[in-house]
Amino acid sequence: MIKSSILGYPRIGTDREWKRALEAFWSGKIEESEFHSQLQVIRLNHLRKQQEKGISFIPVNDFSYYDHVLDTAAMFGIIPKRFSYKGGAVPLSVYYAIARGTKDAAASEMTKWFNTNYHYIVPEMDGASPVLTENKPLIAYREAKEKLGIEGKPVILGPLTFLKLSKGYSPSETDAWLDRLIPLYVQILQELSNEGVPWVQIDEPILVTKLSLDDVQRLKTIYETFAASVPGINIMLQTYFESVEHYNDIVSLPVKGIGLDFVHGFSGNISSIRAQGFPKDKVLGAGIIDGRGIWKSQLREKIALLKELVKIVSPECLVVQSSCSLLHVPVTVKQETKLASELKDALAFADEKLDELVLLVNAITRDGAGIVGELEKNDRAIEALKQSDERNRSDIQHAVAAISDQPLERNRPFSERHIVQQKKWQLPIFPTTTIGSFPQSAEVRKARQQWRNAEWNNEQYADFIREQIDIWIKLQEETGLDVLVHGEFERTDMVEFFGEKLAGFAFTQNGWVQSYGSRCVKPPIIFGDVAFTREMTVEETKYAQSRTECPVKGMLTGPITIMNWSFVREDIPREQIAYQLAYALRQEVEALERAGIGMIQVDEPAVREGLPLKEDEQAKYLSWAIKAFRMATCTVKDTTQIHTHMCYCEFHDMIHSIEAMDADVISIETSRSHGELIHSFELNTYKLGIGLGVYDIHSPRIPLVEEMTSMIERALRVLDPKLFWINPDCGLKTRGFEETVDSLRNMVEATRIVRKKYAAII
Repeated sequence: MIKSSILGYPRIGTDREWKRALEAFWSGKIEESEFHSQLQVIRLNHLRKQQEKGISFIPVNDFSYYDHVLDTAAMFGIIPKRFSYKGGAVPLSVYYAIARGTKDAAASEMTKWFNTNYHYIVPEMDGASPVLTENKPLIAYREAKEKLGIEGKPVILGPLTFLKLSKGYSPSETDAWLDRLIPLYVQILQELSNEGVPWVQIDEPILVTKLSLDDVQRLKTIYETFAASVPGINIMLQTYFESVEHYNDIVSLPVKGIGLDFVHGFSGNISSIRAQGFPKDKVLGAGIIDGRGIWKSQLREKIALLKELVKIVSPECLVVQSSCSLLHVPVTVKQETKLASELKDALAFADEKLDELVLLVNAITRDGAGIVGELEKNDRAIEALKQSDERNRSDIQHAVAAISDQPLERNRPFSERHIVQQKKWQLPIFPTTTIGSFPQSAEVRKARQQWRNAEWNNEQYADFIREQIDIWIKLQEETGLDVLVHGEFERTDMVEFFGEKLAGFAFTQNGWVQSYGSRCVKPPIIFGDVAFTREMTVEETKYAQSRTECPVKGMLTGPITIMNWSFVREDIPREQIAYQLAYALRQEVEALERAGIGMIQVDEPAVREGLPLKEDEQAKYLSWAIKAFRMATCTVKDTTQIHTHMCYCEFHDMIHSIEAMDADVISIETSRSHGELIHSFELNTYKLGIGLGVYDIHSPRIPLVEEMTSMIERALRVLDPKLFWINPDCGLKTRGFEETVDSLRNMVEATRIVRKKYAAII
């Protein structure tokens, strides 16, 4: 009989109770015992929900106290020496210090989980001696069985993926590290087998990326060792986010099941299975429900796919599941009471995806009996949205098509623009600035809520925002920053703020997803054609500029980031969505320039995360991503300085594309991985203005002047001092008042020291 499963469930809870528990513990409002109790309640509720809906294989150990990659490192005692770990089960104090840093120890690097907006903590292997500190999957399995009678499916991050996502070792040490890790995995699996665990899900998403032949051989060694050492346990080798590379080698591995993504990896995986079949002695985990998207599945298409798969795989060897963990989608649509019915009816969040899985299993098992009404309802919901006016705006479609055919270039090259901009702005060597946002205090959040609840009128709220701008303009001047920002106090989120002012967007009340740690975001929904409706940032930016003689940057979020950090429609290519956004943002850029704003920052921190995992698709994506940025920014005057901001990426494989965006100044988030990025500049030349983040804003610690001075001087070994800017590595929205001011003062002092040193050279 066909079974159902998911690969993981959202951690945060229906009302973000997980987030609140973490932050209460961090702030000392609850004790550790109470913290554990609260998280257990949340965790069991998630399992109970799946149990009640009838999911066959319920994942356990998918829950985390912060991040699943960090969990794996902690389970193996892979703890950086600076955190003074003494062995045994990793204390929460050490666990959270790795993630968040302390006064005396910098946090570990944080980066994107493949091509998603989820961030994981990068394990540091250097100097580590791995040992099994505790069997977390076994603990999770026992809890589910004892508390709820659930025969759970423990989830483990696989050894090849774990090692590939880690740092602190050379490629030549890969096999030696696997030799250390494999016995620990074997120990975990043996203890699970002794407990009677029937199935274990081992996640190896690295298998959808380009693998070397050596990696394929390593994969064989790993799973042959598991099969020989623990023959009694069923392993579901799980992949997701794309189609697998080396299909024949992977399906030949000695595991009981193979999980494939038939949503984002549909083309490659279905081609492989059609051409080469699937082993008769293995279970196919068919990921046909989108774990990353929010739209209802077209159920008739999914049923047709399942019927095709049943001809290749016997029903008892088929598990219908999500394409990846549901970590990447909100919890439930039920709480959304304000969405238009034609939009709400077309949505499926995590809980609704559980229902879809059960329905699909019933459709195949019972040959469609009893679900005709559900299929017709599904058809109507999808067709109603397709035919809506919002998805069929010919004015926008024609305008974007016309602009796409025009040259998208600035009037003069950067080398000439730089001269006229320097003449206009008269900035000192190593100009200092920030990325844009300043702390969103409780007072700011309360004021916004009062305004949204109509307790304050528009003028009261505008007065409050102006007061905040005044405070922070003065603080920036006193601190000694050269280029100022207005602080973005009127903005809830760098994407949501713009979406609320553009046509084609919708917003949920509780559509939260985890970004990193307790940081949750509520992505907008791009459901229709995007259109500029009114000026979005001019009023606040113009006011801020009127309060100072220093230049104030206009702050916009770029088209690719708005798209990648939103849930987007699926009926047109993402390229077309990007161009619609770019056309709307161009009109805002031009409005800022008309208002006298001569520096405009168009942030694109999410360009890298949208990069396709398949190398042969990357050039096309980068081409239209660059085109969208230039479409938004190319019409300004030569003296108008265009800035952008990006989060850390492997710069060497993006440098030419970033240069092609033709921004006058780029700032890059690098503080947790400064050395790696500097190495990229040793291999590549960058000829435009650039600022490397000199301190980590994700950590509550205040960086020392000496630390930042060292970072600046290292960067100047490979970057042109005449084009170098100094800034934090990201916005300061989440930081406290005192730490923000003290950190910026230290940054300016570090700048003064370096300026003095280089004054005679330049």
